[in-house]
Amino acid sequence: MYTDLALYIGGAWRNGDGRQGDDVVNPATEKPLARLPHAGASDLDQALEAAKKGFEVWRATSAYDRAKVLRKAAGLVRERAEPIARIMTQEQGKVLAESRLEVLVTADIIEWFAEEGRRAYGRIIPGRAKGMRQLVVQEPVGVVAAFTPWNFPTLTPARKIGASLAAGCSIIIKPSEETPGSCVELVRCFVDAGLPADVLNLVFGVPANVSEHLIASDLVRKISFTGSVPVGKHLAGLAAKGMKRATMELGGHSPVVVFADADPEKTADTIAAFKYRNAGQVCISPTRFYVQEGVYDRFLKRFTEFAGAIKLGDGLEQGVTMGPLANARRLDAMEAIVSDSKSRGGNIVTGGKRRGNQGYFFEPTVITDVPDDSKLMTQEPFGPIAPVVTFKTFEEVVARANSLPFGLAAYAFTSSARTATAIGDALEAGMVGVNSVAVSAPETPFGGIKDSGYGHEGGIEGLEAYTVKKFIAQA
Repeated sequence: MYTDLALYIGGAWRNGDGRQGDDVVNPATEKPLARLPHAGASDLDQALEAAKKGFEVWRATSAYDRAKVLRKAAGLVRERAEPIARIMTQEQGKVLAESRLEVLVTADIIEWFAEEGRRAYGRIIPGRAKGMRQLVVQEPVGVVAAFTPWNFPTLTPARKIGASLAAGCSIIIKPSEETPGSCVELVRCFVDAGLPADVLNLVFGVPANVSEHLIASDLVRKISFTGSVPVGKHLAGLAAKGMKRATMELGGHSPVVVFADADPEKTADTIAAFKYRNAGQVCISPTRFYVQEGVYDRFLKRFTEFAGAIKLGDGLEQGVTMGPLANARRLDAMEAIVSDSKSRGGNIVTGGKRRGNQGYFFEPTVITDVPDDSKLMTQEPFGPIAPVVTFKTFEEVVARANSLPFGLAAYAFTSSARTATAIGDALEAGMVGVNSVAVSAPETPFGGIKDSGYGHEGGIEGLEAYTVKKFIAQA
């Protein structure tokens, strides 16, 4: 049911062959799925040389022909959606329905970039003298090194691979070592679609060793990273030393503002479903719930009922609506958050503890009465814990929502058009959902502000991140 794990370098799959590695563990059972080989220094050097050769081939390939390969890869992802989804659920833990949806959106992302790569338009600027031509053209930036986390094992790599290839770049992708199988299968789709050897390379290893080795190379001209704020800042510093372009999609702590004129039950159903998706292990997951006093009790009641009705279990089992956390570290983090909340006067309305003694299961949790300076309200939980607190005025909640150094996503619910416009303008985030949680789509820009990073994935902005603009003055 799982897959053969290997590196993919220079058009060839490379298995263990004496390489060091780690076991990939099923978070629902804590049992190993397979052994993952790690790339050594020589493997990384060969991947760099392969990407250099691949870039020369791919940049000379027309956007039209590049699009054909990407479209074929997207089609293969759709054809193989079921087995890829099962691999994903085994290694990451999310329920099978969520895995299926992720794989299908992955195909949409690749297909969207296939078409957008044909629209990397330049422009002509009128010259100041007769016979003068002034042109602006977009060119691929070069070899890309990309690093992705474990929570979306195909979607996040697809954003980076799709945009890179559409722009004409070659890429070395290093996904998470905890969820490698999904990306291995994604890369197989590109290989089977006819992507030239050397253009796409896949490596695994000790994250710090791999990233520092690749970023230090003069061959790499663009870095793309999705992950935590501390690691992102470190990699951004390494990229800056080489004047390399970088896209940083880092953590958040997304506020949700529920005004008294919103329907509290409908809002609770919408936002609770979004909160507990992938057990809360989503960078744009709603994580701080501010509810205006007039509807607080009704919202809390419905939200708590939703959390209590979630069926926890192995994501491959029928009827399960939330799987385990991805690893033991997340369990420790959840227990630390609950302990701190209790010590600060927080009230555990439901959940609050580990479920069972096998698998990394943690109960859907709702906590009230936590102060704004508690761990839960200031640090991204990245798990199934929801703090629900009250607010009185618009000005007050805006100040509290914007008080943290993060600015990835934010949400608000109101029936007033005036309030909707005002809160959309006031919230400090790269993506704001007003009466909606649909802040991520292949055709829309995805990215944050402040400590949540810079640059975008998705949309025309996501393609431009992998290009450089050249001005040509021709007499």
